[in-house]
Amino acid sequence: MNEQSIRTVVEEVIQQLLKKDFRPNTIPLAVSARHCHLSQADLETLFGKGYELTKKADLSQPGQFAANETVVIVGPRGSIEKVRILGPARSLTQVEVSRTDAVKLGLNPPLRESGNIAGSAPITLAGPKGSIFKNEGLIIAQAHIHMNPEDAAYFGVENGEYVRIRTEGERPVSFEKVLIRVSPRYQLEMHIDTDEANAGFITSGQAGFFVKDGEPLVKPQSVTNQVSPEQNKPKEVHFQKNLLTKRDVQACQYEMISVRKGTIVTPLARDAARELKKSIQVMD
Repeated sequence: MNEQSIRTVVEEVIQQLLKKDFRPNTIPLAVSARHCHLSQADLETLFGKGYELTKKADLSQPGQFAANETVVIVGPRGSIEKVRILGPARSLTQVEVSRTDAVKLGLNPPLRESGNIAGSAPITLAGPKGSIFKNEGLIIAQAHIHMNPEDAAYFGVENGEYVRIRTEGERPVSFEKVLIRVSPRYQLEMHIDTDEANAGFITSGQAGFFVKDGEPLVKPQSVTNQVSPEQNKPKEVHFQKNLLTKRDVQACQYEMISVRKGTIVTPLARDAARELKKSIQVMD
């Protein structure tokens, strides 16, 4: 086997190995279907005094679970049955649906961070022992990422920041303004609703590629005089993936490719850069 063949095999092996690991630049995705969180008072109105939720299955976030109990959510145009309750009970009742669900119900809930229900849409819930009407509490949950402080430090983000997440596959999509939520009790995971998942052919467990919001992929070249569009074209790209391959170098339209420390640059990528007279620089 000649040297070129060996390099090709090595590159392919590296790519396959990295596909098995979410890090360093990827986030596991989870698809969240319609569900509700109930206060203890509302739970008792719907299921009876002193009622306690029973666990059906643990969720990925520690301490959270899907309950066996379900409710009917009712709107002016229609209703949706068997909506799962998530436990444990909360201080306030909140119902999360997709935009498609909202249309079926005939309601117009706002896009909100989970927990922010002030001024949100009204909703009626029905259970086996009674029903309740809430003046507010129905939302479409904003896409968000749960992470613990260690994860936040790793990705260089803080609670309340927004990032961009890109997915790959049959229908690649980019999620803008994905909210970062940091807590010691969280496990790393991005939550999207069923509409968002269907748009990108996404299933739970798939990986999303992390790009911090406000961090441009290319660094604009400062221009003091008027120049032609071609002259004004950025000459450097900040490569965000954890592996730079020959194909990446060939596809890049810029003279310099900046990679982060720890990014693997394959031998074929270096060869391609030399042939195309491009430079690869490691950022501090």
